[in-house]
Amino acid sequence: MATASTQTPYQLLGGDQPLRHLVDRFYDIMLTEPGVEVVRNMHDADTAEIRERFFDFLSGWLGGPSRYIEKHGHPRLRARHRFFSIGESERDQWLLCMSKALAETPMDSALRAHLEQTFAKTGDFLRNRPEC
Repeated sequence: MATASTQTPYQLLGGDQPLRHLVDRFYDIMLTEPGVEVVRNMHDADTAEIRERFFDFLSGWLGGPSRYIEKHGHPRLRARHRFFSIGESERDQWLLCMSKALAETPMDSALRAHLEQTFAKTGDFLRNRPEC
């Protein structure tokens, strides 16, 4: 049996069901939260496909099944996001939605803190617009 120190974030989260909840809450929040219109407008009105892609990506990124890679190849995050102007504001809007989704998804507080840090680093990594 794996201990907490050897389990992946995917396992610590509880697998597919909690991950699906996280993804759905993220997009539900993004679609309704005031002040995140810029990020919301980067997405199609129908979020069914992007929800599935994000679920697949997070599954592998968190140490679970590599669904995204099996379906779409390497994620190439920067390349896939290059068509969007991402600065501090866009990063912060995205992180606000993710932070709220994490808060609404049952998990250990240490895992939540780890995921918030990891998402923040990734958000910085995806910035592609210099700030004035």
